[in-house]
Amino acid sequence: MDTVKRNPDISVDDLQSEFDYQSEVERQKRKRCDLNEKNFSSLEGGPGRNEARAWFQDEHGRVHRQMSRMMTMDAYSRHKELINLYYLSHPGATKMLQRDTSKDRTDYDVLRDNHKFLWSEEDEAAVSTSWEARMAKKYYDKLFKEYCIIDLTYFKKNKIAMRWRTEAEVRSGKGQFMCGAKKCQANNDLSSWEVNFAYTEDGTKKNALVKVRLCRQCSEMLNYGSQKRRVEKKKALGKKKKASEHSGGESGKERESDSKQEAKEGTPTSKQPSASDAWSGTVQETTRTIDDDIDEFLDDLFE
Repeated sequence: MDTVKRNPDISVDDLQSEFDYQSEVERQKRKRCDLNEKNFSSLEGGPGRNEARAWFQDEHGRVHRQMSRMMTMDAYSRHKELINLYYLSHPGATKMLQRDTSKDRTDYDVLRDNHKFLWSEEDEAAVSTSWEARMAKKYYDKLFKEYCIIDLTYFKKNKIAMRWRTEAEVRSGKGQFMCGAKKCQANNDLSSWEVNFAYTEDGTKKNALVKVRLCRQCSEMLNYGSQKRRVEKKKALGKKKKASEHSGGESGKERESDSKQEAKEGTPTSKQPSASDAWSGTVQETTRTIDDDIDEFLDDLFE
């Protein structure tokens, strides 16, 4: 009985795989080569044992030197060093070191919160309760009641307009170190004039005496219809000096009269001071108040 092939067009050679080895010897040789030539990519480019040992010794020595340096510090310096190292080693650590300034109050904030255009008796009674209110009151007396901006456009008709200075004008010195006229920028030969300022506040008409600093030409325009009162700067130091000289002169005259009286009588009225008198004498102490500090702080802002 003849055998019939199911696929007569396909030979045995066509059934061979491309991955089959030609011989058993070659297959065993390929296995040995695979084990010997295995590639360890994770170890390529890494430091050797000697390099790792050297790096460890350097790092270990650096840590010990840092600890030895910190041990020579006092407790507070060591605390600051550790805290700075901790915060600076974290992301955003510099923000943690910044101080919270949201609740800080400057002199301008105090004046803005406590400022009033005109102070009533109740407001002045409350001044003694807080230094902020006292500072605002003094600043009101020295600045807002003194300097205004004036419009002299219709000065020949005796129509003069005035307003308080804006924040930008206060910063630039307009009306204080420059002429207070609206359209004048002169800053030399300024004079202070006291003018009656009429205004309306809360539906009530009020009057206040304010000061305007003007140049020579604008001063003539201001006094075109009526002569205004010129304000001179108070010289407290000069008065004190004159008073001291006057008192010194009187004391000198008294000393001369005492010496003449002693010469006539022949008996000394004074004796040499002893060491016990120096210790037993009373010491006069001069104490400064907050109001004195505020006055000294604000006096430098005005001419």
